Amino acid sequence: MGNLSWGFILLVFSAFFLNLDAFELRKGQKTERISGSAGDVLEDDPVGRLKVFVYELPSKYNKKILQKDPRCLNHMFAAEIYMHRFLLSSPVRTLNPEEADWFYTPVYTTCDLTPNGLPLPFKSPRMMRSAIQLISSNWPYWNRTEGADHFFIVPHDFGACFHYQEEKAIERGILPLLQRATLVQTFGQRNHVCLKEGSITVPPYAPPQKMQSHLIPPSIPRSIFVYFRGLFYDVGNDPEGGYYARGARAAVWENFKDNPLFDISTEHPTTYYEDMQRAVFCLCPLGWAPWSPRLVEAVIFGCIPVIIADDIVLPFADAIPWEDIGVYVDEKDVPNLDTILTSIPTEVILRKQRLLANPSMKQAMLFPHPAQPGDAFHQILNGLARKLPHDKTVYLRKGEKVLNWTAGPLADLKPW
Repeated sequence: MGNLSWGFILLVFSAFFLNLDAFELRKGQKTERISGSAGDVLEDDPVGRLKVFVYELPSKYNKKILQKDPRCLNHMFAAEIYMHRFLLSSPVRTLNPEEADWFYTPVYTTCDLTPNGLPLPFKSPRMMRSAIQLISSNWPYWNRTEGADHFFIVPHDFGACFHYQEEKAIERGILPLLQRATLVQTFGQRNHVCLKEGSITVPPYAPPQKMQSHLIPPSIPRSIFVYFRGLFYDVGNDPEGGYYARGARAAVWENFKDNPLFDISTEHPTTYYEDMQRAVFCLCPLGWAPWSPRLVEAVIFGCIPVIIADDIVLPFADAIPWEDIGVYVDEKDVPNLDTILTSIPTEVILRKQRLLANPSMKQAMLFPHPAQPGDAFHQILNGLARKLPHDKTVYLRKGEKVLNWTAGPLADLKPW
């Protein structure tokens, strides 16, 4: 705990036992408008600014996959399913492809689950290739641009690299047929082969109704300084340690397991959501991938996210002022977390909490059903609208080809 005195700790805590609440439904809380262009962008309405054509694919690419395993509706990759449903009834949808600005191919690539509910990505490249072959054979629009005016939802751990282990994902690279398309993905890390330039980084799916059902009274103070529940070591997949989370989670445990300011554990209590609403800081360290649903949960419950993932690209970064609402800590600085967090001035913490209480901030992180103005669905459309009009260079000359249909691992070329 360094040179911190207990008197100073008590002084720090006294600033946090305030009514600085977590959810927009909690009335009477203090909020602060997001100033400048970020706030304006966050509240943009995409309707009237773009038109999207949704390809009608055979149900084996989406609905039948979901029927086989309805658990896909609740896992952190479910945005691909809810985005499809949203677009089918969205006012931006057009049934006339000739007037479309964007084309969307609904493929549920993350809905192949293990008995434990973990998504297996091994069929995903073949599914995606098969869908692209179908739309390029039955409609003329893909071939005009080889996908440059198409977008795809790819919410795997490492996006369109389609693997959950970073080393394997880097080795695979982005599926060659998606090199010209716009990717909507949860993964984002600067200077990484699995993040394509121009991608739209989105939050993982977290069930809005479930979180709303766990709201606590606004009078309950934030009596936890730092909160985290999750793995520190993944013994099954990283038996020697150090590779999982690049050692950052292990460093959290080794340095702070006995620190009274840190409420950290591998146990996941039934009061998990309630505990986050009683915490000032919520740790959001990388795992196998840089991101996790904790980021969404922290924002929704007004707990300042402590982002431990070097070079991470956060969701809707052109609309959400992450530096104003969160705290970034380099992975190498994890052993100094106590000093870093207790050194943040009280007025800075209070402002972050006021910004987190802004309803538009929370709405942008959610995929509610039915959709609501300003939610993550609309932020995706806003991102697509900001890319318009398409540059003339995206349209190929007659007979011109750019993409290599035979590139990639041989296993990806097998029929699906």
